[in-house]
Amino acid sequence: MPLPSQVKIVEVGPRDGLQNEKQVVPTATKIELIERLADAGLRVIEATSFVSPKWVPQMGDNNAVMQGIRKHPAAVYPVLTPNLQGFDAALQAGATEVAIFGAASESFSKKNINCSIAESLKRFEPIVSSASALEIKVRGYVSCVVGCPYEGAIDPRQPAAVARTLFEMGCYEVSLGDTIGVGTPASICRMIEACAASVPIAKLAGHYHDTYGMAIANIYASLQLGMATFDSSIAGLGGCPYAKGASGNVATEDVVYLMHGLGIETGIDLATLATIGNWISSAINRPNGAKAGRAICAGTAQ
Repeated sequence: MPLPSQVKIVEVGPRDGLQNEKQVVPTATKIELIERLADAGLRVIEATSFVSPKWVPQMGDNNAVMQGIRKHPAAVYPVLTPNLQGFDAALQAGATEVAIFGAASESFSKKNINCSIAESLKRFEPIVSSASALEIKVRGYVSCVVGCPYEGAIDPRQPAAVARTLFEMGCYEVSLGDTIGVGTPASICRMIEACAASVPIAKLAGHYHDTYGMAIANIYASLQLGMATFDSSIAGLGGCPYAKGASGNVATEDVVYLMHGLGIETGIDLATLATIGNWISSAINRPNGAKAGRAICAGTAQ
């Protein structure tokens, strides 16, 4: 199959990337990050999460972030809403797109959202129904699509069943998350093929963490199957509080470098992106996880 001529990159750094930082990141820094990402050409930027601050203190300023962003006319700013209460709060904050989170592993579902997979999907029905009535788009996430920190390898039929349920429920897109970054091109392709049997490949996205250094290889393998939407995080920010040792998401800079090298359009200015990655890494006092970003900023990129 020929590679896509263009891809959509969903920037998850401000939410998925920052949510596990132990030091609370100032609201002004989060707002500046989101605005700079939009100025660099990113058109889908996951801004924050409407979860209880008891569970995720870093997202306690969700309303202030949403109200404070200078909205780019071409960008959308989805937010995570795990329940109806979060959905209502997101609406009041001006959200126009929301995301819901399921898992392909029963153990991970219980640890992460405190209920079974079936219960979680049931819990999402009123959110999707309410969103649909208000013409609010809903994106679905599936965690642990190839491996789980508690159960090990995951049968591809498990994420396929969850993805199908989310899609049939009304999610316009389903993001397939290798939450602990154990996937290889072989396991990722098996998983995508299982999911694409019931959800069109154009409605599926790849969300790959880079724990074992496989994320870029997994993205390339996904492109070869026709996938054209990928989640990534500026400077490789992130991890997972329920998946010990998991690295952050694949770095947006590295994904854009790959795409441009393949002649695939992203609409993103890579040099500007690299500067943003350096800035946010410095602002939160952590190493820049983007190899391409570090090379560009050091002036060594060819």
